[in-house]
Amino acid sequence: MIRNKQQGFTLIEIMIAVAIFTLIGIASTSVMTAVIDSDELSENRFEKLQTLQRAMLTIERDMLQAVPRAVRIDGQENTQVMRGEKNLLESEADGIAFVRTGWQNPQLMLQRSTLQSVAYRLQEGKLERLFGNYVDNVVGFEPKVRVLLNNVEDFEIQFLLNAGEDAGDSESWDDNFAQDTLPVAIKLTITSQEFGVIQRQFLMSSADS
Repeated sequence: MIRNKQQGFTLIEIMIAVAIFTLIGIASTSVMTAVIDSDELSENRFEKLQTLQRAMLTIERDMLQAVPRAVRIDGQENTQVMRGEKNLLESEADGIAFVRTGWQNPQLMLQRSTLQSVAYRLQEGKLERLFGNYVDNVVGFEPKVRVLLNNVEDFEIQFLLNAGEDAGDSESWDDNFAQDTLPVAIKLTITSQEFGVIQRQFLMSSADS
């Protein structure tokens, strides 16, 4: 009589199979971890890019809507429609202050003007926008502060005073400005730890006329 013999796996075969499945599990975990980390980095980078885009759109809107109206610094009356210089408004770099139009107030329902006094400064690595509800702020007024960008190393502002033949030369740009008319153009340079050097130039509305 012939007996059927069932042969099972040997101990070595089982250990090899376990080792293979372990390696596959480790590889799968590594791939999944890399994908998750990459996704988190992409989302973080995308959020930072969105923050940068919103900041630049805010700055562009303010600059292009600047109007030749006297701006008060620390509540003091003067005839200067724009002022820009180093350490203005306690900035750790350059600072700028001016009045812009286009502040929405449908049918003048709110008890305020459609003009708004705004300023920009750099403090503790943060690019800040300062503003208030009223265009003419009194002495002792504490402006509202909105942080536009973090990790900013430097904030530089230059002013083009005339549009002559040498308007493109560096000598035509001035680091300080305090006059009763708007400059021809403004150049902003933001040095960011994350994005490097960002430079924008804005042609003022007075230059169109």
